[in-house]
Amino acid sequence: MEVVRDWHRAKERFPFLGVGLGNFDGVHLGHRRLIERLVAWAAATGGTAAVLTFEPHPAMVLNPQKAPPLLLSSELKRRFLAELGIEVLFILPFTREFASLQPEEFVAEVLVKEMGVKAVFVGYNHTFGRGGKGNPALLASLGERYGFRVEVIPQVVVNGLPVSSTLIRYLLEKGEVEEARRYLGYYPLYLGTVVSGDGRGRELGFPTANLELEEGILLPACGVYLVRVRVLEKNWYGVANVGVLPTFGERERPRIEVFLFDFQGELYGLKMEVSFLRRLREERRFRSPEELVAQIRRDVACAREIIAQMEKDAPRLLG
Repeated sequence: MEVVRDWHRAKERFPFLGVGLGNFDGVHLGHRRLIERLVAWAAATGGTAAVLTFEPHPAMVLNPQKAPPLLLSSELKRRFLAELGIEVLFILPFTREFASLQPEEFVAEVLVKEMGVKAVFVGYNHTFGRGGKGNPALLASLGERYGFRVEVIPQVVVNGLPVSSTLIRYLLEKGEVEEARRYLGYYPLYLGTVVSGDGRGRELGFPTANLELEEGILLPACGVYLVRVRVLEKNWYGVANVGVLPTFGERERPRIEVFLFDFQGELYGLKMEVSFLRRLREERRFRSPEELVAQIRRDVACAREIIAQMEKDAPRLLG
């Protein structure tokens, strides 16, 4: 997938362009339905399947105090889009000047004049242009005027609930990673670099990898989780603690620490992917390090039992 950060004269490079508009945070099941339709259009017409999104997230510019945390790192988002068949990712710098464009100006100047779009795909609730005044109905009208196709993807519903990034964030904030998976289409996934910690886990007999994430990523609720880890081109299972280490009172902000089962070696400086499979318990304060160690042993035993049962019942889930 090619990443392009300048939309000017894009039509000269991509003469038959189909574009999906949106932030695509999480690349969840609703986003995937849109991308499927876009990629199918490109395959049927010989066109180029592209996504147009913004960095930073528009809310970070317009209302940073209320900007939502992100579900995916930028690297993972790009990887998912490429795996789904997107050929070009346009990342437009979002500024207040850009935000001042009226919906009709955005369509005429960006989509038509510079990009020469042949088709545009949006979700049923997509908004664009100054003040979010543009909507799918207006886009369809402008499509008729300028001669490009518009396809509006209807609401995707799972278990009676419409799929949305807002719903997924709510579930993660409650620690309901299994439920979040139903709407994401994959287990909640985090990518980061292993950095040195305080060595507390090693002292306790459970050395942990401390994950440094891209800023602004939403963590699941504090607690202990069964996780699957991808590092050194292999998969491992383990338990992850998300939290502030209340027993030792050392941390202001939550972070992810992972203890890998059956792993020997150093991981510092390596990239690690962590999929959260199930929440085992909440984070809590223990009266002593010994009491904490005893609980960690129980957590590990519980996690191993769950893995064995999951692999027995549905190995495809962990394949």
